[in-house]
Amino acid sequence: MKLTGARIQGFVSGYIGKPDPKLRAILVYGPDGGLVRERAESFAKSVATDIDDPFRVMTLPGSALVSDPARLNDEMAALSFTGGRRLVRVKDAGDSLGALFASLLDAPPPGDSVAIAEAGDLAGRSALRRAFESAKNAIAVPCYADGAGELAALVTSVLTSHKVAAAADAREYLVSRLGGDRGLSRAELEKLALYAGDGGRIGLEDAIACVGDSAALSVDDAIFAAAEGDAAALERALQRAFQEGESAVGIIKAAMRHFEKLHLAGSKIAAGMSADAALQSLRPPVFFKHQDRFLGELRQWPLRRAAAALAVLLEAEQQCKRTGFPDRTLCSDALLRLARGAQPKRR
Repeated sequence: MKLTGARIQGFVSGYIGKPDPKLRAILVYGPDGGLVRERAESFAKSVATDIDDPFRVMTLPGSALVSDPARLNDEMAALSFTGGRRLVRVKDAGDSLGALFASLLDAPPPGDSVAIAEAGDLAGRSALRRAFESAKNAIAVPCYADGAGELAALVTSVLTSHKVAAAADAREYLVSRLGGDRGLSRAELEKLALYAGDGGRIGLEDAIACVGDSAALSVDDAIFAAAEGDAAALERALQRAFQEGESAVGIIKAAMRHFEKLHLAGSKIAAGMSADAALQSLRPPVFFKHQDRFLGELRQWPLRRAAAALAVLLEAEQQCKRTGFPDRTLCSDALLRLARGAQPKRR
């Protein structure tokens, strides 16, 4: 079974509350590794409260099933010595396991054991995805990077759990800064809550001090430099971001979010709204320290040009996933194309 759109969160909440015994396997996959791990662990705890129970839970790397394919069926057929449903967790699953899971789901062993497989980003033609999406007794749950709504909810959830209040501009900053990996976002918020202390309050300066890491700031610098046509500043910022561990795909996605905002604001201006009003209508809002630069970029990237920029970035993201060409080179080339095309030209 395949999940899309709003059905994803509905299934996640429903299964965690009451696991469906008809489902014999769940695939959790996607580019957000932190969210993959978080959801897979939530599903696992719904099946077996103690996921460290060796008599009820078996955790295997995908490579173990590649070398011993029969083991998956054997583990699913085994009985739980302590009672309850048997759980088989498969980490780092890939397309090499597609045929194996297809065979298992076509003729599962008796009982109500369940397998939960974790995988990275999988293409639409992935054999592993097809095995789960085409089976009536399995489901594939994608994990995409959090959007503004999900990030706002995560900020509220983590800070509320520590009874920490946050100023509106601090929340705005956090939503604009976090994202890309649920696990890293949650860790940053936990660090911020620890800094404030239970019952404390977070202001904008506190949020910047705790979450304003240099890698993310370098990415911001790179994107603004590309949009403003400053190729030299772009190259410097990209080098810093790569040295600090930022991924090429992550930078491309961040640039896409930036140009999506330019495109949305441009569409509102084309419909008769003033540039200032269009800027203020964006959600999540543009960080206040960046608003003057964003207004300048709106003049450089009117509606059609912003759409063309998004096409360049989408092509670069697809090439990172489909070709063997170095991701960093593809990312750099795409942003440099935008910098050269910025209007008006820098002199």
